Amino acid sequence: MRRIQFWATIVTIVGATLAGPAMAGAQCTATGAPGSCNLPGSVSMTAGRVVRVQVSAGSTALTAPTPADFDAGFNSTTGPTITVSANAAWTLHVRASATLWTATNTSAGAPARTTKPAADLKWSTASNGTFNALTTTDVLLVGGSATASSAKTLYFETLYDWTLDTPGNYSLAVILTLTSP
Repeated sequence: MRRIQFWATIVTIVGATLAGPAMAGAQCTATGAPGSCNLPGSVSMTAGRVVRVQVSAGSTALTAPTPADFDAGFNSTTGPTITVSANAAWTLHVRASATLWTATNTSAGAPARTTKPAADLKWSTASNGTFNALTTTDVLLVGGSATASSAKTLYFETLYDWTLDTPGNYSLAVILTLTSP
């Protein structure tokens, strides 16, 4: 079983202030019936950029390869749904945390491939779209304007080679970075 772990990084600048005129010493006096007295005042605030990313699953179990997958050179897996909320323009980037997958031996005499590159995992935001090799450099996944909820599903293709991909448990951490420039 191959698992991908997601780490979400949120970059945001948030600031808020509550201010009003100093009312120390303010006084209001009412006489007679009915009595009424008003003191003027105000409040103000600064709303900074606020962004949130939610991932439907913290890890994805990739589809185990079959002989047909090795023949084709890959197989496909539907990944998590990523939902962004933001009060300003935003971008979501994706990258691998390392250049190589972590490999653990599962079969005596056939050590797991410790040199499986991150690029053997490809991603797309459409199941029939163009798939991009994962790198350790942030790549734009999706972006948008202010929204209460913008959801995208991540799709994966895992590359396989009969002569290179030996039995083993493989994992790779995938980093999502949400920014609001």
